[in-house]
Amino acid sequence: MILDQVSVYVWAIVIAWTSAHLVKYVIALSRGAQLNFSKQVFVSGGMPSAHMSTVMALWAVILLTDGVTSGLFGIMTLFALIVAHDAVRVRRSSGEQGVVLIELMKASKSKLGFPRVSKGHSIPEVVVGAIFGTLVGIVVFFIAQ
Repeated sequence: MILDQVSVYVWAIVIAWTSAHLVKYVIALSRGAQLNFSKQVFVSGGMPSAHMSTVMALWAVILLTDGVTSGLFGIMTLFALIVAHDAVRVRRSSGEQGVVLIELMKASKSKLGFPRVSKGHSIPEVVVGAIFGTLVGIVVFFIAQ
């Protein structure tokens, strides 16, 4: 079986990241967005959070493989909380500041290039990403058995 050739941990990461971005792409298309697939796959922000999906898929696999009392599970739980906080608070705040900066640059007719703005995630995007990733991790774990 192909899952035997690569660590279940790596499969959880790859499948969660890829599938979260595909879901994000389908959601954007369903809203009528004109998208470039290769650009959309690497876009930051949107529903669901691919960062959170990936982290939680790995979290679920570690939980099921190593158990809740393992040091690795504790470290992964801390990592998941940091990623969630970063997506909602730090990256979102930074993105909002970037949007305002661009508006100020436009209003002042600045000749400087506009900065790239990554908007981060809303709380629902992170929650859905966490649930999605956890489910992916559980499925990958049981397929690998």
